[in-house]
Amino acid sequence: MANETLVAPLMRVRLFQGLSMPQLAAIARRAERIVYRDGAVITEEGDVADAAILIVAGDTERINAGIRERIEPGSLVGEMAMLIDHTYGSTVVARGPVKALRLTRMAMHELMTEDRALSEHMVARISSRLSAMLEDLRAVDGSLAPLGNWTVAVDGSSASVVQSAARALSGPNG
Repeated sequence: MANETLVAPLMRVRLFQGLSMPQLAAIARRAERIVYRDGAVITEEGDVADAAILIVAGDTERINAGIRERIEPGSLVGEMAMLIDHTYGSTVVARGPVKALRLTRMAMHELMTEDRALSEHMVARISSRLSAMLEDLRAVDGSLAPLGNWTVAVDGSSASVVQSAARALSGPNG
């Protein structure tokens, strides 16, 4: 894969949109180029994640809680692993030969240290996504409100909907 060929998939990833060509080229230069064989496990649910995987070409499948879902080429798997300590949330398997770019946390941190604008871009994109996630959680909370005393709790790494323990334990007269 030539450098120009590597930059094109990066340009389509929402997280990288708005970066300059030199910034995208720098990311592409630091990315590991990998070809996975049919049946290869690309990520394993629960494993420590030190890199995001950009699926450049080929068929892949995400398996999460027994549900199988096709992942489109151009998808970035485990993107938070580029920035923070994280574990993979699902297993991803190659369904035929797959060309991918592996974007490690160490490489991204080095790039962001060298390029303040890149760092600011990533902070802005992640902040925007967290704000959108918060709005989604508020919408879920609003939808559950008629069902009883439900609250949306964010534990720092994931969001879950939990019923108030006091309400559940106190019963109908509590």
